[in-house]
Amino acid sequence: MASKEHINLVFIGHVDHGKSTTVGRLLYDTGAIDDQTLKKLKEKAQELGKVGFEFAFVMDRVKEEQERGVTIDLAYKKFETQKHVFTIIDAPGHRDFIKNMITGTSQADAAVLVVAANDGVMEQTKEHAFLAKTLGVPQIIIAVNKMDIVNYDESKFNAAKEQVGKLLSGIGYKIDEVPFVPISALKGDNIAKKTEQMSWYKGKTLLDTIDDLKAGEKPTDLPLRMPIQDVYTITGIGAVPVGRVETGKMKVGQKVIVMPSGKTGELKSIEMHHEQMQEATPGDNVGINIRGIGKEDLKRGDVLGEASNPPTVVKEFTARIIVLNHPTVLTVGYTPVFHINTSQVSCKVKEIKRKLDPKTGQTVAEHPDFLKNGDAAEVVIEPTRPIVIEKQSDIPQLSKFAIRDMGRTVAAGMCIDLVKKA
Repeated sequence: MASKEHINLVFIGHVDHGKSTTVGRLLYDTGAIDDQTLKKLKEKAQELGKVGFEFAFVMDRVKEEQERGVTIDLAYKKFETQKHVFTIIDAPGHRDFIKNMITGTSQADAAVLVVAANDGVMEQTKEHAFLAKTLGVPQIIIAVNKMDIVNYDESKFNAAKEQVGKLLSGIGYKIDEVPFVPISALKGDNIAKKTEQMSWYKGKTLLDTIDDLKAGEKPTDLPLRMPIQDVYTITGIGAVPVGRVETGKMKVGQKVIVMPSGKTGELKSIEMHHEQMQEATPGDNVGINIRGIGKEDLKRGDVLGEASNPPTVVKEFTARIIVLNHPTVLTVGYTPVFHINTSQVSCKVKEIKRKLDPKTGQTVAEHPDFLKNGDAAEVVIEPTRPIVIEKQSDIPQLSKFAIRDMGRTVAAGMCIDLVKKA
């Protein structure tokens, strides 16, 4: 039996449009949560005077238990179909979504944008759709929810479809490739089972539509890049850098280079889950040993590549950022800590080139004096020491970063252009 392909799925959309209920219903209908659990959630919903909220509580329960430090069964986040294993990237809040999307590890292969039929496109609908596009979510499905509220009226579905279609084509999605599914998450119409209520709709259920998604291609054709997470010293072997292969292929015997130091060597061994391997591909977490490179030449934040195509060390770079949570305003000269791949380095905002409309990406102001929460912008960044980052158009996996200051994620973004260090 071939193992099933794995797909990361993020649910996005306006806060009151029923994302949580849709996710809860999907997990229940695919058997990822059982009747017993649902019964408990139903009781809790009644206690709190929120009848019908039991599905929405499915993901909340996960969050609560995490806050209490209880480990929970990951079944809540995963569900299986005939073809795939899905992991739901849960982003309950608007900020969580942006943070999860930008910090890279939880790269979504696809998004389900939930839009309520009675409300249509709202502010967050626009913003989430634009973010999904900007942050490189390749596939999107539109779930037109709350069809029960509009009496399963086809014209209401078509109106929502037209409105959302306009929005999506405006930001660059190919609209003829985007499926629209009318659903009622609360009543369970068209989630996993066909419904009698909308005989006018001839398409697939939400579950079948999701099952048609494609798993992301492993970026094996890109140059090798492995950001180093840690370096261990093992008796009899020497230095063992550990990290996750982001792009390309790593093979025993390959000539490799570590940047920014520029030290080169030959890959002697690759180990994953305590097993020796001849090669590693994207997504593999490995420990390696390199002939000719010692512990003093390796540190967390360095990036390993093939000697013939070294990772890019920058003098400065241009980035598209979104300000999430800054206590005042962000100005030129601001020097917070940038989390880039596995490195943490202070970088200076050298220039604010332009402010962008976060919903469309259009320029709204050239060289503004400052940026505040919610603003999107193009800025020039100067690291205080040599750092590896790649252009989004070249190696997107190594282009993203988060900006942290005073214990919070202030902003996040991606590198769109760079000046190499001489």
